[in-house]
Amino acid sequence: MKTFGRIAYWLVAIVILSAILVSLDYTAVQAVLVSLLFCPCALALEFFMPRARKPMDKVYLSLAVLVSVVLLIIVLHYCVWYEITSDRYVENRKDIPPMLINPAFLGLILTALSFGDFLWAKWLSRRFKEEDRTVTFFSDRQSVTLKVADIAYIESNDTEVRIVTQTGESFRNKTGITQWENLLGDGFFRIHRSYLVNLASSHLASADTVTVGETRLPVSRKYKESVLSALDKTEKQDLLP
Repeated sequence: MKTFGRIAYWLVAIVILSAILVSLDYTAVQAVLVSLLFCPCALALEFFMPRARKPMDKVYLSLAVLVSVVLLIIVLHYCVWYEITSDRYVENRKDIPPMLINPAFLGLILTALSFGDFLWAKWLSRRFKEEDRTVTFFSDRQSVTLKVADIAYIESNDTEVRIVTQTGESFRNKTGITQWENLLGDGFFRIHRSYLVNLASSHLASADTVTVGETRLPVSRKYKESVLSALDKTEKQDLLP
């Protein structure tokens, strides 16, 4: 259901953006094609922005996405359409409206698309609980299937990871911790280069440690600020000076 919900969001977003572009004298087909260009760029912005830790990294990422959109628009208008449109129908060709190369307008569209999808995904996660979602992997050459909610944390040990469940069971796997982070989704949070924890069962033990069940895990300096932001505010108020 969450997947269908995400697809529905982007379909609605494309329809709305296409309606805006039609007001700029695009045909319906042209408007949809231009709208589709924004989708991968908005998704890239949504995916990479939380992973950009330094302010300048966020600035560089934003500029890179803006430049990518402009380049895609230029290619669509002056390469694709000009190649497929014959001279006889040259009047159907479309020059780029100034608004579509305006950084403020492009930034507004990209921000609205990415932030809207982020909020929609959060709502879907609350509306459709992931308690029954499972993940299948290999451990010691055997296939293992676990409920995502039953995983307490992931520990990386260089060449392999250890998957620890809420009951204390442990499984070994060769998939990297970053891949596990992407696989498990928003319910899990990176607190250290070697630890990925289940937020539902994690609590701040101190400003530098998190408890997951009976296990206390370290919070690295790199992830400290984001960990404090993710966990409950009342816990932070008790721990912060």
